[in-house]
Amino acid sequence: MDALITAAARALAAGDPLGALKRIALREDAPALALRGIAMAQLGDYVRARALLRRAARLFNPQDAVARARCVVAEADVALVARDLGWPAKALDAARATLQEHGDRVNAAYARYLEVRRLLLIGRIDQAERMLAELDPAPFPPASRIVHELVAAGIAMRRLRTEAMRAALARAARAARRARIPALTAEVENASMVLSTPAARLIANGAERLLLLDEVEAVLASKALVVDACRRVVRDARTMVSLARRPVLFALARALGEAWPADVPRDTLVARAFGSKRADESHRARLRVEAGRLRAVLRALAGVSATPRGFVLTPRRAPEVVVLAPPVEGQHAAVLALFDGQSWSSSALALALGISQRTVQRALDSLEAAGKVQSYGRGRARRWMAPPIPGFTTALLLAAPLTAKMDP
Repeated sequence: MDALITAAARALAAGDPLGALKRIALREDAPALALRGIAMAQLGDYVRARALLRRAARLFNPQDAVARARCVVAEADVALVARDLGWPAKALDAARATLQEHGDRVNAAYARYLEVRRLLLIGRIDQAERMLAELDPAPFPPASRIVHELVAAGIAMRRLRTEAMRAALARAARAARRARIPALTAEVENASMVLSTPAARLIANGAERLLLLDEVEAVLASKALVVDACRRVVRDARTMVSLARRPVLFALARALGEAWPADVPRDTLVARAFGSKRADESHRARLRVEAGRLRAVLRALAGVSATPRGFVLTPRRAPEVVVLAPPVEGQHAAVLALFDGQSWSSSALALALGISQRTVQRALDSLEAAGKVQSYGRGRARRWMAPPIPGFTTALLLAAPLTAKMDP
C-alpha cells in the first residue's frame, strides 16, 4: 500500500474525511475508491459512498478476498446509517467469515456489530442481546469498544434497565476520550441525553406527569396495575397480557385505566373504542360484547364490571391502576417516532414497525400532507426524513411486541 493510501486511511480513522480526500480524490484504483467511499459516507453522501464501495469491490482482484470483504462491511455500515434495513444479511455474514478466516478480527467483529445494530432497529432485542453476548470488546481498539457499549446501552434502554444503560454509556464515554474521534464522542453524548429527557407520561387518578426513563422502570417494577400504552400491554407484578393485536380491547382498557377508580360512561367508551361520536343501541350492544372479551382476557389481572352508567376496572391484586402513555401521541405517532434525523425508506419503516409497507406508505402520505415529514427521490430510491421530536425520547416505541402471558 502506497504512502497516500496509508495517509488517507489514517485520516479517515481519525474522523477527517476531507483530509483523506485531499490525498486520493483523483485516483481510480480500488484502494482509493474504497477510501473515497468511506470518506463520502462520513460526509453524509450515502448514495455516492455505496456506489464507490461497490466499484472498489469489483476492481479488487479475486485474490484480494479480505479487501473485498471489507468493502462489503463498509457498504453495510453505510446502508445501516442510511436506514436501508433490507440489505442482504447473508452477504455481510459471508464477509465476516472471510475476515475472521484471514485473521482480521477487528473488522469481523465490526461486521457482527452491524448485524446486532440492525436487529436492534427492527425490534429483535432477544436475538441482538444473544449475539452481543458472544462478542468480547476487550481486545479491540477504542472505536470498536464504543460501538459495543452503545449497542449494549440501546438494548438496556429497550429492556428498561437504566443502571445497565448508565454503566454502558460511562464505558463508551471513557473509550471515546481515548479514541478522540469527534463523531463518536458526539454519538455517545447524544445517547446519554436519553437518560435526562422525558420517556413517557404517567396518567393516574385524573392527573398526568412526564417520566424519565428510570421513573418508567420504577413504575413497571411497582405493584400497580399498569396499562402500558407504549407496548400495548396490561401488567401487574406477576402477570402480563399483550393487547398489541387487539386495538379495541386495548382502547377500552386504557379508558378504564385513566378513569380508575371511577367508572366510564358507555358513550365515552363507544367513542374511545369505535370512534363513533354518537352511540346508538348497536354500539352499546357491541360494547357489551367487547367488554366481555376484555373481562375474559384480563381475568387474572382485573375485573371489568358494569355500572349503572358504564363500566369500571377493578384490580385483583394491585393497590392502584396507572396508565403509562407515550410522551407524544396522535395519528401515525409510531411512524413519526422512528425518525432520528436519518433518512428512511418505507420498507425499512415497515420492517422496524412490523406492519405492511402499504400501511406505512399511507401514514407517510398523511404526514407529508401535514408537513411533518419530507420525501426526496423517486421509486425505490425514495427516502423520508423528519427531525426527531425535541425534548422527548420515543425509543420505547421501538420495543418488540411482547408475547401475551397469563398465570395458570
